[in-house]
Amino acid sequence: MATDVVKQTGRWLPEDQVFLARWLDDLIEQTEEEQRTGGAPGHAKVVKDFEKFVYDNPEVYVLFTDMFEQLSLKETPTGYPQVKSFKQMLHLLDAIIRTTPEFIPPGSSNSAGLIGFPINVILNWAMGTQAGFAAFLNKDVNKQLKVVLNEWAKYLKSNKSKEELKRRKWLTPEALKAMADPGKKFEDLFDCKPEDAYYGFTSWNDFFTRKIRKEAPDPRPVADGDDVVVSACEAFPYRLSEKVQLHRHFSIKGQPYSLAHLLDTAHRGADEPKAEDYVDGTVYQGFLSALAYHRWHSPVKGKIRACRQIPGAYYAEAPSSLCDPAAPDISQGYISHVGTRVLIFIEADNNKLGTLCFVAIGMAEVSSCVLSVKPGDTVRKGQELGMFQYGGSSHCLVFGPSVKLNFVPEAKKIDRDHPRVIKVNAKLATLR
Repeated sequence: MATDVVKQTGRWLPEDQVFLARWLDDLIEQTEEEQRTGGAPGHAKVVKDFEKFVYDNPEVYVLFTDMFEQLSLKETPTGYPQVKSFKQMLHLLDAIIRTTPEFIPPGSSNSAGLIGFPINVILNWAMGTQAGFAAFLNKDVNKQLKVVLNEWAKYLKSNKSKEELKRRKWLTPEALKAMADPGKKFEDLFDCKPEDAYYGFTSWNDFFTRKIRKEAPDPRPVADGDDVVVSACEAFPYRLSEKVQLHRHFSIKGQPYSLAHLLDTAHRGADEPKAEDYVDGTVYQGFLSALAYHRWHSPVKGKIRACRQIPGAYYAEAPSSLCDPAAPDISQGYISHVGTRVLIFIEADNNKLGTLCFVAIGMAEVSSCVLSVKPGDTVRKGQELGMFQYGGSSHCLVFGPSVKLNFVPEAKKIDRDHPRVIKVNAKLATLR
């Protein structure tokens, strides 16, 4: 059983490619004007270092020059490639890491609420070329990109970025309504201080990783029952697959799960179960919305057996979907095998659930996966496990072959036109 993602499920980008093209045209015009008038601040040190890294490495230099050469021969959905060179790419990166995403009010084309993947917009068509595919899988390239993304993360965590909450329209009534439950206020759901000019948030990242209120009535109560598995994230279902195998060709169309790669068995820790233990088991994957809650909660009561951070790719997309107009939406199955991610193995108190694995998958931009637990901790069902700091995000739950579950209808049959969010701590599945 497998169900594929709907286009732009998480709404990190507007679906209207013309709207996106205009946004990128405006950014290009802004950077070119700064260069003409001498108003450009010059490359940030991390961007200069990235440029030097590319120029000092012949193989990487070929890939970054060839991707734009190859792109010039391709037709994009808007008819022409907007970013035409590696040099232009660097100027645009500089512009992005100096600011925060902007809220786009409803009615602005088919607004997603924000351009949630601004760097992804810059790279999207280039990373869909043969050279781009190779470049953004390169481990050394990803190490250097991480330095750039960390610099942006530093700004997003700074007190200075708090000012952007107002300037970029995140505290307007339209934005607060878009992030709240229907018919409720933002402060009914999230822990904040509406009497404060910045709602009590100290930075952009503090706002993005906002916590859900704990006061009664609890807006996200934990579903009862030892035989009930709850949703670990506030997410749209992406795919539910049974009888998953140890090795599959996950870059082909459909992107089936390959347990050895999803769980990075080549670097398995001593306390981790083997990937072989999950063969013929079940994988559920969900995709978080751009405007939603971005912390993870334990799907079961149990004990943390092992945790591991896996460095990976930030701007990879499945070659079977080149070019992915909804990147990284359509490529999520593929990214779960190659992206930056965290594994948390939880030994459930209910032995019929065995030891399951929660996989937090960072996608694009500042894909930071931050743990709140450590091996040996006991966790309540619904207890926080960690969070995604700014960046796109997906997650998987991996169950062994002996675990037989009845999933809720939304997880089994995805409505492509009207996908429904499964709330964090809500019932996801029940033991048969």
